[in-house]
Amino acid sequence: MAAPKKGRRPAGAQGRPGRTLVLFLIAMVALAGGMFASGHKTPRLGIDLAGGTSITLKAKAEPGQEKAINKANMDTAVSIMNRRVNGLGVSEAEVQTQGDRNIIVNIPKGTNSEQARQQVGTTAKLYFRPVLTVAAGTPTKPAPSTTPSPSASKGADKNGDKNKPSSTPSAKPSSKATPQGRAVTDALKADGKPSPKTTPTPNTPKPGTTPPTPSANDAAAVAKLQKDFESLDCSTKESRAKAAFGSKATDTIASCSQTGDAKYILGPAEIEGTDVKKAKAVIDQQRGMWIVQMDFTGKGSKKFQSITGKLSKQQSPQNQFAIALDGQVVSAPSVSQTLSGSAEISGSFNQRSATDLANVLSYGALPLSFEEQSVTTVTAALGADQLHAGLIAGAIGLALVIIYLVLYYRGLALVAILSLVVSAILTYVIMALLGPAINFALNLPAVCGAIVAIGITADSFIVYFERIRDEIREGRTLRPAVERAWPRARRTIMVSDFVSFLAAAVLFIVTVGKVQGFAFTLGLTTLLDIVVVFLFTKPVMTLLARKKFFANGHPWSGLDPQRLGAKPPLRRSRRTSAPTDPKEA
Repeated sequence: MAAPKKGRRPAGAQGRPGRTLVLFLIAMVALAGGMFASGHKTPRLGIDLAGGTSITLKAKAEPGQEKAINKANMDTAVSIMNRRVNGLGVSEAEVQTQGDRNIIVNIPKGTNSEQARQQVGTTAKLYFRPVLTVAAGTPTKPAPSTTPSPSASKGADKNGDKNKPSSTPSAKPSSKATPQGRAVTDALKADGKPSPKTTPTPNTPKPGTTPPTPSANDAAAVAKLQKDFESLDCSTKESRAKAAFGSKATDTIASCSQTGDAKYILGPAEIEGTDVKKAKAVIDQQRGMWIVQMDFTGKGSKKFQSITGKLSKQQSPQNQFAIALDGQVVSAPSVSQTLSGSAEISGSFNQRSATDLANVLSYGALPLSFEEQSVTTVTAALGADQLHAGLIAGAIGLALVIIYLVLYYRGLALVAILSLVVSAILTYVIMALLGPAINFALNLPAVCGAIVAIGITADSFIVYFERIRDEIREGRTLRPAVERAWPRARRTIMVSDFVSFLAAAVLFIVTVGKVQGFAFTLGLTTLLDIVVVFLFTKPVMTLLARKKFFANGHPWSGLDPQRLGAKPPLRRSRRTSAPTDPKEA
């Protein structure tokens, strides 16, 4: 009889509450440390709290191509616009769809917000341009003569575009491509292109003859392009976005690669994105590598055949054509033979990079543009006033909850208050970490969700405390009452939180915009309520049940048997003969 009695443990018993508490506190400290280490010590604020501009754009299709407005194309447009505005240094901008035709762009107040507004309303421009010159993506110093210096050549070889995908093995930038002296002018002449921002002249020199001397305006344009190219720094997103901003298809431009490791001088566009019929990322089974396959329209096929025929006769890097999206070079493959109809791009691709490039090429072929429906300016002062009012409301609600807990539960209120504090700390830390991780922004509806969560969290404590009190009313002492009350309280808490989380999930799915902030915060705090109750409140309650103040039912403990109306006969019979209680057997 002794062995079964020794191994028996009341339902819901927790053998090592101290260890659970220690592990939980270590996890909290680790999260807080990660927050400070990341440099994001405060949650990221939404546009209604930080101030800025909210733009509503409506998609429109060309006549006869209404099917182009679909979910896949709208999602691709959102991705392109998001890269645009954040690439300009507009941190924490938000781009999201609303319905099946609208896109909402929220741009926080900043130095480049106006330029971002200009860009989001224009269709993504995709061009295939011949490469005239390529170098490392850092500023270069001009040499005094037309001969490239050894140091410049070494710098280009060492820091060139090492990851350019190509149809054939990509050649590294040679000394001929180094932007020194008259390299730009020579490249323009060799390619047979007009000088920057000029139209072709009818007097094209015959092969073997010396090209005519550029006019003063042409020479000035070439000199300016040379200077811009030498000073171009592609190390930041902002500089890469500004490099070719506002350029036209007929311009010769200085541009950066999307990764910033290389910069280019690109000739006028030979092919536009609308000439691409479709593009897709596939695995080449023979070579075991990811490639991007492109199919051109009939008109685009002729253009592609013409440009690849010319480029295949050139030396590196002038045998390359750049795929430029919004002025930035996505890829710059080299050409070794004349191609037409379809082509493939291979190189250092993985599945994600190949898919991204295919999406870029496909998006350039879409007849999709956007018109500005509305522009709303939100001032930070208005958001600050609303946040201040919301925080006051939250503080009043929290104070009322604490007063109620102290008056009704007395000593147990300490457990509830500690649990609320822990839940608040976890919510704050996780919100701060989610800002850079998933671009979560704390807006006013999200603050409302956090305030509502105070009641959800307090409700879980009340359920557990009342279950404990019910057990004491049945005549049990505190330690077994804490353990026997837990299974029933746990089921009730799980069901209640599941309903709240389900409501938050449905609200998040069926709504858009700021309402999703409320739903997300409500769902997050509901999950944290379960974590806190299971890993903090229950272990703390188990430890306090061993203290005389609570175990002996002190009047201020909130667990006084007399005040709760406990059944004395059951308690006396428990002291004299425990096995007589059928519930304890």
